[in-house]
Amino acid sequence: MKKTFLLAAAAGVLFAAPAMAQSAHLTATFGEVRLSAGFTPDPYRVNMTAGGHINGAQLPGSCIGNIADAPDFEVNYEAGSLPLVFRTLSSADTTLIINGPDGRWYCDDDSYGDGDAMVRFSNPKSGIYDIWVGVLGSNTASATLEITETP
Repeated sequence: MKKTFLLAAAAGVLFAAPAMAQSAHLTATFGEVRLSAGFTPDPYRVNMTAGGHINGAQLPGSCIGNIADAPDFEVNYEAGSLPLVFRTLSSADTTLIINGPDGRWYCDDDSYGDGDAMVRFSNPKSGIYDIWVGVLGSNTASATLEITETP
């Protein structure tokens, strides 16, 4: 009887734990690419449906926007001496949430102009960049992710 109680209590603790607001280990919804410094075409563009049902504010840092569970796109980048810049283009108000190769979270809203986001890595590291394009004010919207080495 004690074993049954302990197992039930342990299961309750496992299910009561808060869920993370992202799952970087999941396959990216709109694909992935391997890019090396000096890549062409520049900018590299990906059309997607941005947003989702998860509040990006649950992540560390000052992230905002509705995002999906899985990353929208994944970039495996081989760094050089150039900066690496991620930008959004959309008629909706979009945000960017990026889990960098260092495991840190990078977020932005509106740095690229009228409702578009931009995250710039001046000295990027080689590795995996998991990218979520979020939406403010609605659950989803059409968007384009641009990846460039030109500011």
